[in-house]
Amino acid sequence: MQKVRKAVIPAAGLGTRVLPATKSMPKEMLPIVDKPAIQYIVEEAVRSGITDILIITNRGKGLIEDHFDRAPELEAKLVGGGPEKEAMLHEVVDISKLANIYFVRQKETRGLGHAVNCARWFVGDEPFAVLYGDDVIIGDDPACGQLIRAYEEFGKGVLGVKQVSPEAIHKYSSLHVTPIRDNLFNCDDMVEKPAPDQVLSLYSILGRCILPPEIFDILDQTAPGAGGEIQLTDAMRTLARRDGMTAVDFVGKRYDMGNKLGIMQASVEIALNHPTIGKEFRAYLKEICKTL
Repeated sequence: MQKVRKAVIPAAGLGTRVLPATKSMPKEMLPIVDKPAIQYIVEEAVRSGITDILIITNRGKGLIEDHFDRAPELEAKLVGGGPEKEAMLHEVVDISKLANIYFVRQKETRGLGHAVNCARWFVGDEPFAVLYGDDVIIGDDPACGQLIRAYEEFGKGVLGVKQVSPEAIHKYSSLHVTPIRDNLFNCDDMVEKPAPDQVLSLYSILGRCILPPEIFDILDQTAPGAGGEIQLTDAMRTLARRDGMTAVDFVGKRYDMGNKLGIMQASVEIALNHPTIGKEFRAYLKEICKTL
């Protein structure tokens, strides 16, 4: 069985749910304390054993590429500035060394399935991870790594899932699952943005999956679905019905970075555990809470 060593991060969305912040700033570059959201996603992939990453962007997303590149002028300013600036220098340089990172543009806004299909040349005939650019997942055991272990055990596509509320399921996908053990399930069907009479369960794909290279031929044959776009879920539905897939109810806290509340939740909760400001921020929040 081939090892999962490549990852695709779709980051071509316009971020309309968090305007006006994303008018000129890619939503993936919105900061969570002192790092942009997409860096957390890349770091998760690297911690999971991924060595090669393709980030799919579009027009106006050049800041993402700049972030993962070297910054000679900045580095020169930090050299010889004492221990604090030396630590900053190492941190800045290390960003460019996280993995082999490549970029390609999605030239048409035609949905997540179309974006992933832009990665065919990069993936080749290998299994690969998809980490959605909207979803930051924090945990000691990286979510992507949990899915990779399931792929290595069962040898078929893997979905990272969580249960969502009955009121929210119409905004997500709904999966038909049967238990294997613990937090592992078989999945043999799914529907994107289901109507009330189409709900299969409250389990939904939230931000992570491992796919076989056969998904590209399926995407080529997938007609536009919800919203008139080529939906990755529709292609995975074909794969699940044909070969079955494994669903992992992953351990970790997910933050929706395409949502204003999700951004604030991520900023507050990650700041509380930040090694530099966590203690002071916690004290500040306690004082704020007294006024509520």
